[in-house]
Amino acid sequence: MAELQIRNPKGFKPGYNSITQLGEAEDDTGIEFGILNLKADETWKIDYALESAYLLMHGKAKFEFGNQSYTVERQSIFDEEPFALHLPANCKATITADSPCEISVSQVKNSVQFEPMWFNSSNLLESEHRGKGQLNDTAYRIVRTIFDIRNRPEAKLVLGEVINFPGCWSSYPPHHHPQPEVYHYRFTKPQGFGHGELGEQVCRLKQYDTVKILDEKDHSQTAAPGYGMYYIWVIRHLENNNYTVPEFSEEHTWLLKDDADVWQPKL
Repeated sequence: MAELQIRNPKGFKPGYNSITQLGEAEDDTGIEFGILNLKADETWKIDYALESAYLLMHGKAKFEFGNQSYTVERQSIFDEEPFALHLPANCKATITADSPCEISVSQVKNSVQFEPMWFNSSNLLESEHRGKGQLNDTAYRIVRTIFDIRNRPEAKLVLGEVINFPGCWSSYPPHHHPQPEVYHYRFTKPQGFGHGELGEQVCRLKQYDTVKILDEKDHSQTAAPGYGMYYIWVIRHLENNNYTVPEFSEEHTWLLKDDADVWQPKL
């Protein structure tokens, strides 16, 4: 599984840290994904020939593009809604850190031009308490969809976050889709862990891990009891095949019914 699970147990150095690259010889997602670490008062200039999204994970920073400027601060990816900047290719912007900052960077090839957009809690697509009241809340999680085909129809990227509660499941029931995806993980404690499925394979997930999801493999996730798990999810639309909704594995679709006959222990 080494080719699909990328580990960075010591975290990330200052500057840009590339995790997945475009055109990798094997297991290419078509997504350039990495982590940008900025020091206080450092400015990062953006002018790439790729569609890109910049998601603030921690710190205080000023995002400037066109005639717009936003200074925002985020201290908890678990408790606070996201801030993200989405840009077309060849669009200039700058990020200036007011404090040490960590920012995820997602990029894909896309020659279509569209307006840059700033996302916060007022215009992200949804921050959904998914699975609440179902399956005894064992798959209850928070799904934050920042943008997808519904609000950014010209984009090739889809961007969101999941908050996986301790001891619970997410991306559940098991589902898949033909579009490639990248997950990047963090935990409420540095020693936290969880497990992720890639079809019949299972990988043990730790702090700073990244997983590439390909070949329409089911990819349910679970967090160990006591540890909250966070992951960024990035999907790339395919040519003439945009991501809309996942396809649930047929044998598990009965779990979606409100009256699903789920076994209960007789205590």
